Amino acid sequence: MKRFLLALALVLVAPLAAQAQQLMGSYNAYIGQQDLFNSNGARLSSAAQVLRQDRANYHRFGISQYGDDWDPYFGDINNRGRLEQLVNNGGLPPYVANAIMGGNLHIVVNVYGSNGWMQYVEVIVPG
Repeated sequence: MKRFLLALALVLVAPLAAQAQQLMGSYNAYIGQQDLFNSNGARLSSAAQVLRQDRANYHRFGISQYGDDWDPYFGDINNRGRLEQLVNNGGLPPYVANAIMGGNLHIVVNVYGSNGWMQYVEVIVPG
């Protein structure tokens, strides 16, 4: 009976786990020198902050570099906060975080979630 209940639980939970990993969309970004500093000119201290600033620069301040794409998520200040939170919680491989902190870098950002709710962000350094 325990095995049956465990199997039933797995069958019921598996679709939820798969649903949580649906690719909602992706965008390209170029992390330029302007993205490494906040609006007051202070150097940012984490890759998550830099990713958030990149999107604020693009959507709010109209600052973009060649390679920056529009995205449908981060024009909203709350979603930019969610981006930073997801990157902090999900972690980045150290080589990706270090590369972002150095700037002058092209990245691809994949946004995963379900029902319009972002649940995971993947940052890829091409090449």
